[in-house]
Amino acid sequence: MLLSDLAPSGCATIQAIHASQDLRRRLGGLGVRLGIRVRVIRASPMNGPLQVRVGHTDLILRRSDAAHIEIQTVA
Repeated sequence: MLLSDLAPSGCATIQAIHASQDLRRRLGGLGVRLGIRVRVIRASPMNGPLQVRVGHTDLILRRSDAAHIEIQTVA
């Protein structure tokens, strides 16, 4: 499953990041790393960005960037 497909209030663990080196570096700087738990707080309508919580930090990610992040949902 991809982070861009996770419903609001859904919680998951990052399994893989399939992106260019530049995007991987940018996401890593924001705290998005393998094994980290993420939660989608809000999804903008009309394919807009996602508000994602990583630890105690809220991030706004483009759906196109979130589509490169493979996740596993947490029950």
